[in-house]
Amino acid sequence: MLYYCVTTFRRTSAFNIQMARLSVNINKIALIRNSRKGNLPDLYQIARDCEDFGAQGITVHPRPDERHVRYADIPVLKELVRTEFNIEGNPTEDFMQLVLENRPTQCTLVPDAPGVLTSSEGWDTIGNAALLKEVTSRLQGAGIRVSVFVDPLEKMVEGAKAVGADRIEFYTGDYALQYAADKAKAIEPFVRCAALARQIDIGINAGHDLNLDNLAFFKQEIKGLLEVSIGHALVSDALYYGLKNTIQLYLKKLSEEIE
Repeated sequence: MLYYCVTTFRRTSAFNIQMARLSVNINKIALIRNSRKGNLPDLYQIARDCEDFGAQGITVHPRPDERHVRYADIPVLKELVRTEFNIEGNPTEDFMQLVLENRPTQCTLVPDAPGVLTSSEGWDTIGNAALLKEVTSRLQGAGIRVSVFVDPLEKMVEGAKAVGADRIEFYTGDYALQYAADKAKAIEPFVRCAALARQIDIGINAGHDLNLDNLAFFKQEIKGLLEVSIGHALVSDALYYGLKNTIQLYLKKLSEEIE
């Protein structure tokens, strides 16, 4: 059944500039690689394959402890990624130097504390306005698009606009947790904040725990969604469906309409 869906999608779907783009976060691939010496799985080949299989971007989040993607991976990925390259992270000086030296398409600023398990909240864009404004200016001066990770709160969206960010990235972990129980309630703050984002002219990205169950509804309800960054769920699904098939399934979710 899954392979039938993929075949149908390839024949009938038509991408256009309004379709949300899929950026594959390859951190979990790097995590598996780092659990052994050597280069299995080959992070760089998988990045190439994700693009060949239809992904429209590659995302990495190099953390200070390098348990996922390592700082040394970034120059290699910069040279081989042919679609959009997105580097996420907390803008420490080491991180900023890494990003400015490699100049990705986009830098997503995430307020991770050292040693945090995963990104679990957005920026206080008001309390951290001075930092975010300075960092955003430096990145944009190097020709890098800036996205700021935020919770679905109007004041935080407005704060991201005030510091000069090009986009916000909604933290969607809470949406994913609430989706099964009450999807209308889960999506409501995102719909409200997305409307504000469109009004004040700041682009909309989203990421964290989006998956094959909740992605299509999120995309349908969030008008103007430009990009989703998905790693953990996509890599987990690839264990069952294979990487090529999984990427096609996620692209199908981004293109379908729910009645």
